[in-house]
Formats: sequence, structure tokens, C-alpha cells
Amino acid sequence: MKRLQVVLLAAVGCLCLSSGVAGQMGMNIFKKPNIADIFKPVVGNGAAYEMQGLEKDKGPTQMEMTVVGQELVDGQQGYWMEMGHVTGKTGGMMYMKMLVTKDFEYKKIVFQQPGQPAMEMPYSFKDDRKNYVKEELEKWHQVGTETITVPAGTFSCAHWKKDEGVGDAWVSDKVSPMGLIKSVNDGRTMVLTKVITGATDHITGPVTKFDPQAMRQQRQKP
Repeated sequence: MKRLQVVLLAAVGCLCLSSGVAGQMGMNIFKKPNIADIFKPVVGNGAAYEMQGLEKDKGPTQMEMTVVGQELVDGQQGYWMEMGHVTGKTGGMMYMKMLVTKDFEYKKIVFQQPGQPAMEMPYSFKDDRKNYVKEELEKWHQVGTETITVPAGTFSCAHWKKDEGVGDAWVSDKVSPMGLIKSVNDGRTMVLTKVITGATDHITGPVTKFDPQAMRQQRQKP
């Protein structure tokens, strides 16, 4: 379960960062941030990242973020954004995918650990959490443009900085789905290592409802 929490942490951090960028890009900063300006889902496209600092005393973590499908949900076009995370010493990948609308509402979350059935996880975004995220988004502002080099190549980026100097992000519209090239925030670093094309869904088999008891039993197996 801890590995799932790591993936969720990475997802939320990246999404919140990108919403902050969207909220400032050509918009009145006093209006509600609009994720649609930076969330550019292209089915089959995505990005691979290396992250440092997600877990104390651990080495770099590899993560993939791709768009693997689309689906109408509640009358809106939704996109299945899949995230893969290397787990354990075997190097197996745990995958999680989220059905997300263009205005960035989560509709479904499904995850699958190596060798285990896929499960749909209950999701609820409470009002207090919404207010916290909104406050965090308002702390980001653009400070200019820069050309930076990461393992995936060289990109011309918008440079965003968080108030009080505790975070930086470099964003390019050349990368789907979130545009993130590099971020340094709260002791965590994330850099783009590869642009992905031709991505397909890694979550296979029937999807069951999340069962906490079954999860505990899986964790107890040697």
C-alpha cells in the first residue's frame, strides 16, 4: 500500500503544479485556475520521469505518465491518464490510471500491483482539500522563460516559482499530458527522462472494487 501512496503523492504533486501554471498562463490571477490550459492529453503520448526525495533514504524513483484512452463520463470527455511506478527489488511496475476531465475532475481511479488483480479505488475530493489545493495553486507565478537540458533533451520552458522561494517548475507545451520538464519542490526533484509515444494500457483483466481486507492479505504474503 505504501507504494500506491508514493504514486498518488507523485500524481497529486504534478497535477497541482500544473494547475498552478494553467491558472497563471494568460489569465487573471484572481480567477479560479483552469487546468485545461496546461493539461494536453494526447492518447498514446506521455513522459517518463526520474524522481528524487519521495522516500527518505531511498534512491531515484522511475515513473511513467501516459494517456492510454478516452471515455465519455457524465456528459464530458474524460481521459485515462496512467502512471507507472517501479516497485520493490524485482523492478516490477505498479500501475494506476485516473479518468480525468479537461477541467480536471477525477472520476475514477484504478490500480494494479504486479501479479495482482486490478482494483477500482474509491475517491472523494472533500471541500477542505479543495480549499487547500486552491491556496497552493495561488502561490505559483511565472518568472520568465529559460532553456534547460534534462536527460530527455533540451527544451524552451516557462519558469514558474512558488512564493517564498520553496519551489520551481519548468514547463513546456511540447510534452503531454502535463507539460512538466523539471520541478524542484519541498525537497523533491522530478526530471523528464524520455518522451513516450505509442503508449498502451498496462492494466489488464477484470477490475474489481477495492477490498481493504484483500489488500492486507496480499501484503502478508511472502
